[in-house]
Amino acid sequence: MAEDKPAEKKISIQKIYLKDFSFESPQTPQVFTDGKWEPKTNLNLRSTHSAGKDDLHEVVLTVTIETKHEDRTVFLIELQQAGLFYITGYEKEELSMVVGSFCPNLLYPYARQAVSSIVAKGGFPELLLQPINFDALYAQARAEARNRVETQTSVETGQPSGQSGNGGGQAS
Repeated sequence: MAEDKPAEKKISIQKIYLKDFSFESPQTPQVFTDGKWEPKTNLNLRSTHSAGKDDLHEVVLTVTIETKHEDRTVFLIELQQAGLFYITGYEKEELSMVVGSFCPNLLYPYARQAVSSIVAKGGFPELLLQPINFDALYAQARAEARNRVETQTSVETGQPSGQSGNGGGQAS
C-alpha cells in the first residue's frame, strides 16, 4: 500500500534584479557648501509578493530612504530590489512566511549595496544600512494584521474584542 508523501519543500533563486531605482538630490550643489553635516535619515521597507505560473514567485523589497539636513531633503532614494524564486511544497501559512521574511532577507544585502553605491556616486558620505531582522518584522506585521481584524470585528458586532456577539445582555 502506497502512502501519500508530503510534497518536498524546495526554494531556489531563479533571478535577482533591480526592478526600479531612483535617486534625487534636490539641494545640490548648495548642500555641499553648507556648514556642519548633521543629516537625519528615515528608512522605510515594504515587501510584496506575486505568484506566477509553475511555482515561480516574484518578491519585491521596496526601500525608501529620505535624508534631511535642517528640514531640507538632501537626497531621496526609492529602490525596488526583486527576486524570482521557485518555491514548492509549502502550505499556505509557510509560504506566507517564506515570501514575507525569508525572501526579503535574501534581497536586502543587494539593496544595501545598491544604496551604498548610489549615495557615494551622489557625492555624499558613506551610508551603511544596518542589518534588518525580517523574521521579527514579519511577526510584527502578522500581529498587527490580527489586531486590525479583531478590532474591525468588534466594531462590526458592537462587542469589545474577545467577546462573542452571541447572547449576553449589555448593561445600560
